[in-house]
Amino acid sequence: VQLQASGGGLVQAGGSLRVSCAASGRIFSGFTLAWFRQAPGKEREFVAGISWRGASTRYADSVKGRFTISRDNAKNTVYLQMNSLKPEDTAVYYCAARISFFVSMTSGEYHYWGQGTLVTVSS
Repeated sequence: VQLQASGGGLVQAGGSLRVSCAASGRIFSGFTLAWFRQAPGKEREFVAGISWRGASTRYADSVKGRFTISRDNAKNTVYLQMNSLKPEDTAVYYCAARISFFVSMTSGEYHYWGQGTLVTVSS
């Protein structure tokens, strides 16, 4: 499975941005998809995750109410809509896939990773 993230860029505080991640290769029913991020000098952290059919989502407390994760299984793509962006949201955003119906917030439990896309929020 290959994951290709895109859509990062520079945005002003308070603005919006949507990042996408397209999956290719052998896609299994039951894949959970998630977004993590890593800011300079910090550890990678969970942002949001969504189950195979989209029935279950989880968000980090820091993004609840501002970010929305969604997926289009016909396109094997997961999206992260980011609104009301803050400078502290600046990071490289990574998409990840897990062969499980359960949305984990632990990076070590994800089996596949994309290359990351940089999101920079200016103040």
